[in-house]
Amino acid sequence: MYALDRKLDDFDRKILDILSVNGRITLTDLAAQVGLSTTPCQTRVRRLEKEQYILGYRAILDMNKLGLAHIAFVQVTLSNTREKALQEFGDAVRKIPEKEQCHIIAGGFDYLLKIRTEDIDSYRKVLGERVSALPHVSHTSTFVVMEAVRDQSS
Repeated sequence: MYALDRKLDDFDRKILDILSVNGRITLTDLAAQVGLSTTPCQTRVRRLEKEQYILGYRAILDMNKLGLAHIAFVQVTLSNTREKALQEFGDAVRKIPEKEQCHIIAGGFDYLLKIRTEDIDSYRKVLGERVSALPHVSHTSTFVVMEAVRDQSS
């Protein structure tokens, strides 16, 4: 699953695999599944955290139950792609609460945003008042998700 990293052995990789699926597993259960005793397993987990292979633990929320079922992907093309413009755009897009993800893209546009809202009307407002108003935005194209076949929780 992971690119070959000479600092990681098979135990480390197995720990990462298990924690990526179940971050709430007990240390005792993790150690048993990995094939280590508890103390060496805990030492490895702490090292993986310290070396930032593990960046944190979080709950995966049911966004439908929270009323945020509408997903749109937005291609953003900037009028200027100099470093200063990219920085200004990046700083501003981080402030949009409906933005779930933002990626710089090598291709026919500059950024791909994942926007999550209640419905299409809410999305239209976010697009018109927030996304289109970001620094250096030349134009956008929206792709509305009809169904999530696989996401972080499946």
